[in-house]
Amino acid sequence: MAAEFDDATALGLAAALGAGLLIGLERERRKRSRRGAAQAQAAGIRSFALVALAGGLAQVLADTLAQPALVLLGAGLVALLAVVAYARSLRLPGVGAEALDPGLTTELALFVTYLVGVLSVQTPALGAGAAVVVATLLAARERLHRFATQALSEAELHDALILAALALVLLPLAPASPPAALQPWVPVAPRTLLLTVVLILALQAAGHVAGRVLGVRAGLALAGLFSGFVSSTATIVAMGARVRGADSAQAATAGALASTVATWLQVLMLVAALAPAALPALLPPALAGAATAAAAALWAWRRAPAADTEAVQAAQRQGPLRVREALIVAALLAVVAVGVAWAQQRFGTLGLLGGTALAGLADAHAPVAALAALQSAGTLDTATLVFGALLAVAANSATRSVAAFTAGGRGYGLTIALSLLLSGAVAGAVAVATR
Repeated sequence: MAAEFDDATALGLAAALGAGLLIGLERERRKRSRRGAAQAQAAGIRSFALVALAGGLAQVLADTLAQPALVLLGAGLVALLAVVAYARSLRLPGVGAEALDPGLTTELALFVTYLVGVLSVQTPALGAGAAVVVATLLAARERLHRFATQALSEAELHDALILAALALVLLPLAPASPPAALQPWVPVAPRTLLLTVVLILALQAAGHVAGRVLGVRAGLALAGLFSGFVSSTATIVAMGARVRGADSAQAATAGALASTVATWLQVLMLVAALAPAALPALLPPALAGAATAAAAALWAWRRAPAADTEAVQAAQRQGPLRVREALIVAALLAVVAVGVAWAQQRFGTLGLLGGTALAGLADAHAPVAALAALQSAGTLDTATLVFGALLAVAANSATRSVAAFTAGGRGYGLTIALSLLLSGAVAGAVAVATR
């Protein structure tokens, strides 16, 4: 049977050839940069272009002749060539450590390039995108090695693996609905609890990365921001101790004020994850509260004479995640959810709001998550969720204000309390205006 050749086939083969040239160009430059070891690299720009084109032709012939085994045969031949090239590189003279360990990157890239050529005929845009990703990974060799061996600490790697395991392994396996025997008294599903843990840890990691990227001038303000994702109250107490010691008082105050920004952002993230339908109603007041708190933190930070990075550096040594605290918040969420559901069943909306205020004295996020779970289950309207979320934050603001006076003295306490009052008032005003 004669092979059919149309515009789609031509585009696919052109994409395959372009992919091979792009990847091969990077490998050719790498080969020339390794002066003494250049002969140990068997594949250059022509080899990669031919392998990608071979993958494209194999796919065209397989489609035309109805012989899918042609693609597998070509893949086997390319893999064999890669093995032969690697074995040959072990016997050729090189330079230094590269002679002992020439690596498998080029050989693996050669096989991947064949697959990219096959993909380019099937979906040219996806094949071209894959080629760009492969070439970028190959070109970023030094940066990736430096990041893995120097920039990334052991604690950070350990925490990244924990977060990946929770998000990619445990979260999909967790039950998506509450146990039937415990409904309606337990409205929170196990997956919701685990999602809360993952969300808190992800926010901690994001704050930690911000501290690393923005550098030393961010100082205690960034430390307070990402510590606030664990506990704003604990952050205010810790910063208050620094104020009493007259050590970077303005920077510590900025960090305490920044923790309030984290409170509002975490409320938004919890509602977005647990009750996305209610997010548009909560977004304006929560963003207004966060913006007000951020303005107060910026005001205090600009008054600080210099950035203090001791807390940031300590956080980098310890790693970004506080798993124990996140689990405590999830456990508190489960308890608060049961209490709020019971109050709603027994006393209606008034009991629910009273339970929310009492729970907010200890932690603002647990009652918000409980309300979001009830709204997602259809037992709570959006307006009550918004009011309850603002009530929880307001109740927790009272606790944080008392903690600020106790930990940092009158001046520090007044600054924190006024900021909390102002951000809550602005959020409430926006909620009323947008109702």
